[in-house]
Amino acid sequence: MKLDANTRVGKLVDDYPFLLDTLAEYSDKFSMLRNPLLRKTVGQFATLAKAAQLAGVDLTDLLNTVAAAIHEETGEPVEIEAAAADALDAAPGMDPGRIEKLKAIIQGLHEGKAVDLVRQEFAELIQNVDPAEIAAMEQQLIQDGLPEEEIRRLCDVHVAVFRQSLDQSSRPQAPPGHPVHTFQKENAAIAGVIAEIRRLLSEPENIPADALAAQFEQLAQIENHYLRKENQLFPFMEKYGVTAPPKVMWAIHDDIRAQLKALRAAIHNVDTAAVRTQSESLLTTIQEMIYKEENILFPLCLQLLSEEDWRDVYQGEEDIGYALVQPEATWKPSGASSASGPASGFNALPLDTGLLTLEQVNLMLTHLPVDISFVDEHDVVRYYSEAPKRIFPRSPGVIGRKVQNCHPPKSLHLVTRILEEFRAGNRDVAEFWIEIGDRFIHIRYYAMRTIAGQYKGCLEVSQDVTGIRALTGQRRLLDWE
Repeated sequence: MKLDANTRVGKLVDDYPFLLDTLAEYSDKFSMLRNPLLRKTVGQFATLAKAAQLAGVDLTDLLNTVAAAIHEETGEPVEIEAAAADALDAAPGMDPGRIEKLKAIIQGLHEGKAVDLVRQEFAELIQNVDPAEIAAMEQQLIQDGLPEEEIRRLCDVHVAVFRQSLDQSSRPQAPPGHPVHTFQKENAAIAGVIAEIRRLLSEPENIPADALAAQFEQLAQIENHYLRKENQLFPFMEKYGVTAPPKVMWAIHDDIRAQLKALRAAIHNVDTAAVRTQSESLLTTIQEMIYKEENILFPLCLQLLSEEDWRDVYQGEEDIGYALVQPEATWKPSGASSASGPASGFNALPLDTGLLTLEQVNLMLTHLPVDISFVDEHDVVRYYSEAPKRIFPRSPGVIGRKVQNCHPPKSLHLVTRILEEFRAGNRDVAEFWIEIGDRFIHIRYYAMRTIAGQYKGCLEVSQDVTGIRALTGQRRLLDWE
């Protein structure tokens, strides 16, 4: 028996089931391996190096602990090799040979090979592709240097190559009320709206503008669907090292948002020609995204996330809202502990100019007439204020997430520059203002520093100043009438 940094945890547990107890005793973080679904996924994704990183433990000590347990239980000698962790281990990996073949096939696409020829190569070399393998392939292509923009550009072509295999795969089912079940209900409703839009557009003469506008207003609810993916599912995928597919999907979300905004403007301006030419591209892009979700994203997430993870996803859904439908039932995860509420009681915090309880601090922050979010000095999101009417949606899934992963690719360079300038001490404030409908939004970022000037993070403050901008004259008396 040989162990090294790249030994897969799932394979170890399959060969030596007693290691479940060994690992759970070694670190509470490994207790999740008792979940059969997660254990199956860990076998595909996590090496001992990755497991040590996730649990925050020393890799050498973990290797020695596992080796000692195997030897003690079986008498089998165990050799620990000093091989370094695979540089691609952060990407989900299954059979390395299959992943390399998939990469070679898709690289042919990016080099200009015809789709039909590439599809034939796939049929000859590999059968029954798994959603996790597609995620692994995209992850490794990006890590090999292929730009994310290029992968996004050919994302639909990738799926076209694998479509027959995906169509033949069974889709795991989620119970009513489960986040995936609700996502799938939304997809069915969105598909219905698309069908009705296509019917209206098929009219040979005048397009019924009012009816078409109403359907596009319905379709605009897809925003909540995408926001829940970005803020709820993607953080947990990142938790397990799956970062490439979320980035590609988020970029496509932004494309859909831009197209939808342009189409609604064309309908408002009664620009029939633009509506006809732009609609098909948008509707096809949305349908392809539904296919990717149903056949790749949701099966992968059902494999990857633990019951505890799904509980956290479920609890954050109401904060964002739903698209066209509501959850079919109240879902209760099995074996997941209930979440604890915010700290309360007389836990006094001695501040520079007073003394407040945790409850008072929480109430003050949630009653400020602004939205605030705090990112620490390591660029990790630590807090956002839970105001009754937030300007920009937030959900618990962002807590503990790298702030760079909380922004769409098109604005990532701005976030990166702000944080770099703050950290270097070159700037203390960054300020923006935008218009959203009839609202005027003022957004400010502040570098937070100690008295000694040490950078401790960034505070984002967003405020709807529409009413403030409209103020004139004076009001000196109370006017509640």
